[in-house]
Amino acid sequence: MGSCGMWTWQVLLSSLWLCVGSSQPTLPGPMHSPRPQLKFRLAGYPRKHNEGRVEVFYNDEWGTICDDDFMLANAHVLCRHLGFVAATGWAHSAKYGKGIGRIWLDNVNCAGGEKSIGDCKHRGWGNSDCSHEEDAGVICKDERIPGFKDSNVIETEQSHVEEVRLRPVVSGARRQLPVTEGIVEVRYKDGWAQICDEGWNSQNSRVICGMMGFPAEKKVNRNFYKLASSPQPKQKRREDIGSKKRLFTERQQLNYRLHSVSCTGTEVHISMCTFEFYRSNTSAACGAGMPAVVSCVPGPLFAASNGPKKKQRQQQQGQPRIRLKGGAKVGEGRVEVLKSNEWGTICDDRWNLLSASVVCRELGFGSAKEALTGARMGQGMGPVHLNEVQCLGTEKSLWSCPFRNITQEDCKHTEDAAVRCNIPYMGYENLIRLSGGRSRFEGRVEVAVGTGDRDQPRWGLVCGEGWGTLEAMVACRQLGLGFANHGLQETWYWDASNVTEMVLSGVKCAGHEMSLSHCQHHGTNLNCRKMDTRFAAGVICSETASDLLLHAPLVQETAYIEDRPLHMLYCAAEENCLSSSARLANWPYGHRRLLRFSSQIHNNGRADFRPKAGRHSWVWHECHRHYHSMDIFTHYDILTPNGTKVAEGHKASFCLEDTECEEDVAKRYECANFGEQGITVGCWDLYRHDIDCQWIDITDVKPGNYILQVMINPNFEVAESDFTNNAMKCNCKYDGHRIWVHSCHIGDALSEEANRRFEQYPGQLNNQIS
Repeated sequence: MGSCGMWTWQVLLSSLWLCVGSSQPTLPGPMHSPRPQLKFRLAGYPRKHNEGRVEVFYNDEWGTICDDDFMLANAHVLCRHLGFVAATGWAHSAKYGKGIGRIWLDNVNCAGGEKSIGDCKHRGWGNSDCSHEEDAGVICKDERIPGFKDSNVIETEQSHVEEVRLRPVVSGARRQLPVTEGIVEVRYKDGWAQICDEGWNSQNSRVICGMMGFPAEKKVNRNFYKLASSPQPKQKRREDIGSKKRLFTERQQLNYRLHSVSCTGTEVHISMCTFEFYRSNTSAACGAGMPAVVSCVPGPLFAASNGPKKKQRQQQQGQPRIRLKGGAKVGEGRVEVLKSNEWGTICDDRWNLLSASVVCRELGFGSAKEALTGARMGQGMGPVHLNEVQCLGTEKSLWSCPFRNITQEDCKHTEDAAVRCNIPYMGYENLIRLSGGRSRFEGRVEVAVGTGDRDQPRWGLVCGEGWGTLEAMVACRQLGLGFANHGLQETWYWDASNVTEMVLSGVKCAGHEMSLSHCQHHGTNLNCRKMDTRFAAGVICSETASDLLLHAPLVQETAYIEDRPLHMLYCAAEENCLSSSARLANWPYGHRRLLRFSSQIHNNGRADFRPKAGRHSWVWHECHRHYHSMDIFTHYDILTPNGTKVAEGHKASFCLEDTECEEDVAKRYECANFGEQGITVGCWDLYRHDIDCQWIDITDVKPGNYILQVMINPNFEVAESDFTNNAMKCNCKYDGHRIWVHSCHIGDALSEEANRRFEQYPGQLNNQIS
């Protein structure tokens, strides 16, 4: 350390640094003057040891690197400087906090193989037009370069805090999750250490609760904990406790690590607060105080069930005006806000952890782990409502933060903001595992049952009957493996475990649950017709998923009625695209009345939409001379205002392909010559109104007011990040001769009030419009 200089604890608090000049000398060259010695360190919070804001020591001064034009190749070079083999990602917009001092490099452009960041193209040392809000960070692969000699080891007296926990001491709380109250402890060496509570206040508690996944803090009775942390005679202890909560009062050797903690309450991690370390003998530390104790208020999703869910819902005032969409895990997703009865997104300009934390707490989670930009959770739909949101971090709602109203030129959905929130530890991932798969993302599902206070868990299988995509989505979420690619009802090829007993059957999920135990199931009354292990449920998980949605305005613009002669509908009848009464018609005479429209289906997710079946199992239809990769790709329905179907149709996936794509997105799928089928991210598949089966047979429908509903991927055959936007609805008025289609919108695009107005559309039921 000596050759790199001495640093005050404030610098060490936010940085992990090393000397590079001695470990990676520059090759001498006859035509070059000696290069200045460069040193690199990772800084900022919250972070792990292999990630952080990049700081470089140049010309005897530490500085940062601007994120303009930053890319993964730059991160590779910097991670090698830091002793890691490669980079796995990079971060922009000061994700790890804003640095101080100079911004040494800007517009860095590396090829990836350079020995030094100085060999990459850049604007020149110290030449930058950036602010520290644009400081770049890197995420390095957690693998060291063999033989790399450097100072990249956290010193014994490490001067930062990475891991924090709440240790419950109330007897009834030891096994109950989530832990909402307890002694605050920080990881220190191979154990845990306490924080002295002298000067501890509610702002400090708020920061700790946010880290633990809770939106707010509450007062705690310190007297309970004084009994647990102070040695007292047994008889005296019994008298003091009396009929109060029984505490574990065995004497524990305390090991204080921090004191004088002072937070403002807006920090997302205690390491961003000011505090001091105990450097010497800690046995006599915190003489007048005790370990810091915190009590947190859980959000609605994690509150202990003191009453029925209906009661909790009644307590909520109206519809929330903010939501998260497109995330694989609870507490993450694209931020959407409700304005003028329509849901829209937020532009990522100036989006940061303070604003993200306000969103997270408003939704009942803790502070934000990440403020994501660039549509990292997929692109939204509808308007972009807000831009340049700048919260202080103390606001109760995002709507209390300053923001700028959007103009059409400001932002596109490629700039949608998203968040990852801290959520309470629930232990759900310990109750499920996969076996037999080729990777950790796939396998036969095994669940733990009988996990009471003293019971050892008993592992068993899940019956594959009725197991589908929605159930697999919940299993993958519980495992922490993202989305489901497939839910499998037969897993004979993964028979590599000694677990053979079926313990769960009848699993039926809505898709949003946090654990399979939250889904409907048969409980202890097992009912599985196929008990053999080959019929146990399995999953293939994926970190990303597609997200299909229909372009609603196009349906409204292209809808019309056609009376089509029966002699032109033989192929359509073979495809089952006509109503059942067509079988009784006098073929080939007469006609069928068809409501025709175009549909343009966009993939706004983060993975390509691919049919579940491989090419070997696609079905050839001779009449239309094409393959079906999905038997039913869309449902078309005409509904009465009370939801009764009066006409229905369906559309097989005649050909899933990229008709058009956004700028800079290349087409991947084309049906010609038995090509691969699918829809690329950023592309759309267009079914024109004039192709067969792109209609609803309304021959038997009487005049009146109806709802036209189009449902994409209705049987959930292919996994998506969000199924709630797969339905599109329109009001339609049919007078027996003409039809008016209006108010078309994606199913979850409007407020509850606007949806009620839509469903109660007034009008005459059977008149002709003059």
